Amino acid sequence: MKIPKELRYTKTHEWVRKQGSAAVVGITDYAQHEISDVVFVELPKVGAEVTQGRGVCVVESVKAAFDIYAPLSGTIKSINTALESDPSLANREPYGNGWFFEFSPANPSEFESLLTAEQYEEFLKQAAH
Repeated sequence: MKIPKELRYTKTHEWVRKQGSAAVVGITDYAQHEISDVVFVELPKVGAEVTQGRGVCVVESVKAAFDIYAPLSGTIKSINTALESDPSLANREPYGNGWFFEFSPANPSEFESLLTAEQYEEFLKQAAH
């Protein structure tokens, strides 16, 4: 299972990549594996205000529907429309072309509250017990 060191993580299995003043969000390799085959993604609207820890979009798989939570508060700048025609990108490339949305964080210091790769890896080990 991949856990890229340069990203930050949530306990709800989203990852965050800083890109200048913006942040990009997707689901982790662990999450896409647990969710199974993604068949539909309901993306947020560009311009929508999001609150840290609240649901932003929905992923439907062959198993069930899952909320994707905002790792930080802010405003949606762009969405990955490629997921609308090919939702399985979230499975095939969770850290690449399978990203969900990009947003402008309202409070960049919230980034420090997210888990490092090492902390996320430890969280997964604890959850397995």
